[in-house]
Amino acid sequence: MANDLQALEDWAGALLNQLQPAERRKATSAIAAQRNADGTPFAPRKPRQELRAKAGRIKRKLPMFTKLRTARYLRLQSDASTIAIGFAGRLSRIARIHQYGLRDRPAPGAPDVQYARRELLGFTDADLELIRDRLLEHLAR
Repeated sequence: MANDLQALEDWAGALLNQLQPAERRKATSAIAAQRNADGTPFAPRKPRQELRAKAGRIKRKLPMFTKLRTARYLRLQSDASTIAIGFAGRLSRIARIHQYGLRDRPAPGAPDVQYARRELLGFTDADLELIRDRLLEHLAR
């Protein structure tokens, strides 16, 4: 994947350098899904035993990282030579642990847990194709 990103950077870099900063920002977009960059779904959560539940409360099983997908948590930075997307603050630590499958303590005093690798940020072949098409479409105007 690193070679694909390098090839995309080399190809798009020359085209993006010709654009004004405002135009460059218009040409960039972020896509996040419940899938790894290779298209496989995230490893499922481990089943948890509910210790206590409030009476009358309906618990819904939500997909992991649903709030992280929103623009509120994603940070897009671009300047004349680079484009970067990532998470800010405390969420960047949580995202890094899941992105690379690292060990962490889920709560103070809890034992270390080895998390499964879940690629929050990455490009599929379809994403790379979409980026290329959108960039060409933007330059054609």
